Amino acid sequence: MQLNDRWKWERHVRDNLSIYTFTIVLFLMGIVFGAIIVNSLPIEAKNDLYHYLQRFFGEMAEGRLASSGVLFNESFSHNLRYLGFIWLLGLSIIGLPVIFILLFLKGIVVGFTVGFLVNQMGLHGFWIALASVLPQNLLIIPAFIAVSTASVAFSLKMIRQLLMRTRKTPLIPQFAAYAMLLAATSLLLVAASMIEAYVSPALMKSIIG
Repeated sequence: MQLNDRWKWERHVRDNLSIYTFTIVLFLMGIVFGAIIVNSLPIEAKNDLYHYLQRFFGEMAEGRLASSGVLFNESFSHNLRYLGFIWLLGLSIIGLPVIFILLFLKGIVVGFTVGFLVNQMGLHGFWIALASVLPQNLLIIPAFIAVSTASVAFSLKMIRQLLMRTRKTPLIPQFAAYAMLLAATSLLLVAASMIEAYVSPALMKSIIG
């Protein structure tokens, strides 16, 4: 069973390799663009953001942030809504450009966060970014790339089905596989949210303190 699932996954990647390449490049472009935005911010905006960041670090050091359970719920619900929206867009023909925009925006957020920390705090900011951004995103980013790619592929299949006079391949089995992908990536989000709520704050405290 596991070998069969692995074979299906490898076939999925092979069949959609061009889309995977495009979505990965698009996401990386978003990261770069997010880092560029940091450098183009006015000094006043940078100072305001840095003041907010310092206050956040102070509250973290004093243990006045929300509990880990609250952080987990907020992280999971936010990522699941974002991912679920991309998944739903894959069910529509007109959702393709929105999928690309959302993935690009996700990259911008990551790039801006890391870029701002490094820009304002140098090497210390790099270590903070490594502790606060990297751990959970090692799971979140592949989940978003996989769902975005599957959403684009499923939308393109529906477009081809509508343009063809005869439907050669039924959409129901493909929809079932598409739904299973969302369920699998949701499990990744659970793990990522646990890391963000329980692991990242501890790492950040050790660096800040």
